[in-house]
Amino acid sequence: MVFEKTLNFLFGWAINLSSPWNIIVISFILTLIVDLSMKFLSDQKAMKFLKEESENIRKEIVKFKHDPQKMMELQKKQVESSMKYMWHSLTPTAFTLLPLLVIFNWLRNNPALSGETLINLPFAIPLIGSGLGWLGTYIISSIIFNIILRKLLKLH
Repeated sequence: MVFEKTLNFLFGWAINLSSPWNIIVISFILTLIVDLSMKFLSDQKAMKFLKEESENIRKEIVKFKHDPQKMMELQKKQVESSMKYMWHSLTPTAFTLLPLLVIFNWLRNNPALSGETLINLPFAIPLIGSGLGWLGTYIISSIIFNIILRKLLKLH
């Protein structure tokens, strides 16, 4: 009840926009919050280093594809690097997960969005069909916004 009133206050104006703009605007806001939390709650220098290290190891693996012993050693090193990278991204994920789940539940139960097909595509997407609900619209627009915002915010 408290969450519902708070979310109606924060996002009610967006829900009242015409479809699909209501979900696209909410998607942008939530993606921005998640990306900003990633930028400020994670060690971006360490993440950049680990990403570059993983890329360099991947290049070495290609060089040593005919040496199984060296390849196994490099793959172990790459897994360790990937685990460190994932650990750095865990704090922002933990910080944003619960609020996002609450917001998704609010969106799912919002009468303005229930049963609504937001985008009617002129072609059918396999497994989805020709119309997307609010969740499909959110996912597609969130992916697009995430790509753009990660470039603008220089996230690693």
